[in-house]
Amino acid sequence: MNMIRVLQVAVVSTFMVAACGLAMADDASSHPDVLNATAQGQLKSIIERIERLELEKAEVAEQIKEVFAEAKGNGFDVKILRKVVRIRKQDRAKRMEEDAILDLYLAAIGEI
Repeated sequence: MNMIRVLQVAVVSTFMVAACGLAMADDASSHPDVLNATAQGQLKSIIERIERLELEKAEVAEQIKEVFAEAKGNGFDVKILRKVVRIRKQDRAKRMEEDAILDLYLAAIGEI
């Protein structure tokens, strides 16, 4: 699966470069709208860094998926685990404020 992702990223980035008319060839002097050699190098470096980060992101996502599968295998509720992770990311004061408003709304409609 990772190899497929590598190929997808490579195809997309190649398409982006071609679609923008940012040819990386030596014929830059014949096209005034083509980037100079320094800019071409910077663009290539940026794209390669993004591609590497995309691969790392996919690998981390796969690892997270495996941890949730392990948790599920150990009897934990994955939906609740995801909610716990999301809640822990929030600022405590903001979370308390949202909880208070949620309680207010639920009380107003007779749910609590």
